[in-house]
This record gives sequence, structure tokens and C-alpha cells, in this order.
Amino acid sequence: MTAKPILHRALDAIERLGDRLPDPVFIFAWIIGALVLASVICAWAGVSAINPVDGELLRAQSLLAPDNVRTLLVEMPKTLTGFAPLGYVLLIMLGAGIAERVGLLSAAIRAMMSRTPHRLVTPVVIFLGLIANHAADTGFVILLPLAGAAFAAVGRHPVAGIAAAFAGVVGSFAGNPLPGQFDALILGLSEPAARLIDPTWTANLVGNWYFTAAGALVFIPVAWWVTANVVEPRLGPWTPPADLPPQDAPLSPQERRALRWSGVAVLSVMVLWAALALMPGAPLVDNSLEGPGRWTPFFRSLVAGFFVLFLAGGLTYGRLTGQIRTDRDVVRLASESMASMAPYIVLAFAAAHFIAMFTWSNLGVIIAINGAEAVRASGLPIPVLLMAIVVLTAGLDMLIGSASAKWAALAPVLVPMLMLLGVSPEMTTAAYRMGDSSVNMASPLMPYFALVLGFCQRWRPGFGVGGLISAMLPYSAAMMSAGLILVGLWSALELPLGPQADVHYSPPQATSSLVPS
Repeated sequence: MTAKPILHRALDAIERLGDRLPDPVFIFAWIIGALVLASVICAWAGVSAINPVDGELLRAQSLLAPDNVRTLLVEMPKTLTGFAPLGYVLLIMLGAGIAERVGLLSAAIRAMMSRTPHRLVTPVVIFLGLIANHAADTGFVILLPLAGAAFAAVGRHPVAGIAAAFAGVVGSFAGNPLPGQFDALILGLSEPAARLIDPTWTANLVGNWYFTAAGALVFIPVAWWVTANVVEPRLGPWTPPADLPPQDAPLSPQERRALRWSGVAVLSVMVLWAALALMPGAPLVDNSLEGPGRWTPFFRSLVAGFFVLFLAGGLTYGRLTGQIRTDRDVVRLASESMASMAPYIVLAFAAAHFIAMFTWSNLGVIIAINGAEAVRASGLPIPVLLMAIVVLTAGLDMLIGSASAKWAALAPVLVPMLMLLGVSPEMTTAAYRMGDSSVNMASPLMPYFALVLGFCQRWRPGFGVGGLISAMLPYSAAMMSAGLILVGLWSALELPLGPQADVHYSPPQATSSLVPS
């Protein structure tokens, strides 16, 4: 028997260790217990930090304090329903679940795979993951199960397809060919932070475009190589179960006709959404804003758009194939789809309360501020300092899964600090985005981690937390390394980050004396 490579043996050990971890719900329960204890100790010790926005002293708050106990118990329903990923997942799956159960998604994958060269399946899946960012977090819900089916259709391990798509969707935070709603969100948070130094500074919502396009060009071959040379060899050959419908079976004439008309229904929804954004007085455009910011309502409406799109396509396909005959069939299929989401709802309850309690304790903000101050005090050259921000952000991924939540805490410190050192807010934001695009995919605390694990278990029953961690760690390491090099080179070569967005920043005259000569 040939000995396994050292890397494979190391990942196997990580998988075994990870599989001994409890269910993610109980991981959150243990972490919440540790958080409560840490909050009590930090509050007693007077752990604090100065809020750079208003100069307020932020103190660690005990989660056992009467106010926090009251908030926990009174706001518990609101804490769950206010958990943003929960709404995305349930709404999308309400439509996509019907499309899946009537066979539309399977038929579409079979039709697509019959025309796609097998060697290009991996880069296509990764590319689709990168552009899925434009549909908010729906890429996690829609693309990942489709990627598993696409790999199965060409006889490859479906878990490898899900892993490649997962890497692409997470990598899209810093690697995207076109700017979209995430740019509006993240650069919008940079604006108030920058105005602490320059009250006239306005966010350029295409200010990271060139950088993220380059990130996409880097991430696709890196993730492709990892899939082919690390992930798939570890997973080994995949044998479809006997009761699995053939993913590559030719479509029947009835299926082809239903698929064509479903395409017409989907295209009609796309035309409708375009009209809602382009017609005079379009409701999905904010005419009170200038530039790309006008399109923010359109990008944010894509969650509802995908729900309607999948619903229209699924209903059309199901009706023409005879799987939907009455309105009762529609309700039954939708109910079955929601029933399959029950494990995720339980996980969402635990994750939502961990994030909320972490916020109430002030520990997240304090950790972010003190960590940023340590980076500032290091005296590192600007390219190395920006690379250190990538590492800092990646480390915080293990504590705070939300990209916007981390940046809301870090931006008021990092953006003004680096502006005074001559670094533009766009460059600081780009470094942050790169750090947030790698470690998240291997963290069991990521809000979508349990959902991705469930997708994998459909194809490989018994696939555990350790299995998913060990499958994603090679992507994390490779994309993190590539991202660090990209940030360092970009800042050292002083390449433009986007239209009218440079690496350097010239502060107003009033604060120019603060910039080191």
C-alpha cells in the first residue's frame, strides 16, 4: 500500500479531531458558556478601550448583569428572527425547495453538464461562486447544492464540488469581477470612519473594483489547483448510491419541453426585475443618490428576486411534468422544503444568541480596537502593515463571522489610523476584505457552516464537522497566501484600486502635520 502524503495525513488527523467535536449547536452552547464567564472576569478586571468615534470609554459588560439578563430573556424571539442569514435562507429555500423537488434543478444541471467540457467544471463552479456575491448570501443556499449535483453528473465526488463552490462564495468578498451590493455595504461603513479625519470624504463604491477583479483572477486558479490536487484525492472515488437518480441521464421529451418553458418563466422574472430597475420612476433605484449607490436597492432586492425566479421556474416545470396538479401540491412541496431546514433553524437560534451576547458584552469591539492599536504600534512598513491587517482580520473570523459586523468595529480604528499614515480608505478596506475571504470557510462558527455541512451529508452520510474543516483548510491556506501576496504587491507597486481610487491618501491641510515624513 502506498503511503499517504504528509499533507493528507495531517488533514486526516484534523478530520478525526474535528469529528469528535459535538454538533455545531452544542459548540455554540459551550462557547456561549465561555463567553459568559469571560465577560464576568473582564468586567471585574475593568477591561476597556476608547471608542475612536466619540471618545467614549467602552468597558466590558458582564452578561450576568441584570440588564443583560433581562435583554436576553425579553428579546429572545427578536434575537432569533433578527438573525440576518435565517431570513435569506428560508426565503430562498421556499422557492428553490419547490424547484428542487419537482426536478427542475436536476434537469438544468443535466442539460448544462451535457454541454460543458468535464475539465472546465471546477473553474466554472468557482467562478459562479465568486459572482454569487451579487445576490447577497444566496450563493450559499443556491449554488452549493447545485455544485454538488454538477460534480455528480460528471462522475466526480459531489463534496468536492460543494467545497469548491464554498471557497468561491467566501472568496467573493475580495475576489469579484464586478462591483455589487457588498461593495456598497463595506465601503459605506468605511465612509463615516474616514470622515473622522476628512469630513468631506465620500465613499467611492467602485473604489475596490480593480483590486477585486484581480482577486478573482488569482482565486480561480488557486482554488482549482487545491480542488484537483488536495481535496479530490483525499475524498477518493465516489460511488453513487443505488437509489440516487442518475444525474447524467438524458432528458425525456417531456422534460425538455418543461425545461424550455421554465426557462421562459425565469427569463420573464429577469425582465420584470430589469424593468423595476430601469423604467421611469423605477422602485429599485434610489434617485436621491449619485453614482453606483443608486443601485443599492436593486442589489438588495435580489434575494426576493431569486425567490420569485425559482418559484416561477419550479411551478412551470412541475405543472408541465405533472408533479404539480393542484394548489395543494404547491403547499405540500413548500412545506417539505421548510421541514428540511429544521436543523438549520435550530443552529440559527444558537448562532444568533452567541453573536448578540458577544455584542452586549462589548468584548468584540474591545478586542478589535486593542488588536488594531497593536498593529499601529508595530512600526511596520505600509505593505507589511496592510498584510498584518489581513492576518488580524482572518484571526477575528474565528470570533465574529459577519463581515459587516467586524468592519463596523474595525473601520473606525483602522481607516483613520492609516489615513494619517497616508493610506487611502479604499486600500485599507481592500486589505480587510482580503482577510475576510479565507478563514471564514473553515470556521465552524460561520453562520452558514452547518448549512454547508448538511449539503455535504446529502451525498456522504456521516460526513462530520471535522470532514468539512479538513476539506476547507487547504483552500483557506492557499487563498490566504495568495491574498497576502496580492495585498503586499498591490500596495508596494501603488496600483490603482478602482476608478479614481489610489493606494495613497493626502490628508487635509489641518491634519497633514500628523503624517510621518
